[in-house]
Amino acid sequence: MSARALEFLDRWIAEHLPKVSDQAAIADLVLELVDSARSAGIAPEEIYEEINSVFRLLSEAMERPRGGLAP
Repeated sequence: MSARALEFLDRWIAEHLPKVSDQAAIADLVLELVDSARSAGIAPEEIYEEINSVFRLLSEAMERPRGGLAP
């Protein structure tokens, strides 16, 4: 994944994940994330190069107290 896509993903998760309280809402967030990435000029393929499941990534981030990507 490019540094640009990684930075976008980390920032997007930090801004959007705290608004979600359950796993059911994550499916909607996945669609929103992909649309936001496209709007920012980042092709979904650029994100999916290293992340097989954005749903799983968001689920795991939701379980961490501060959200965001794992260090």
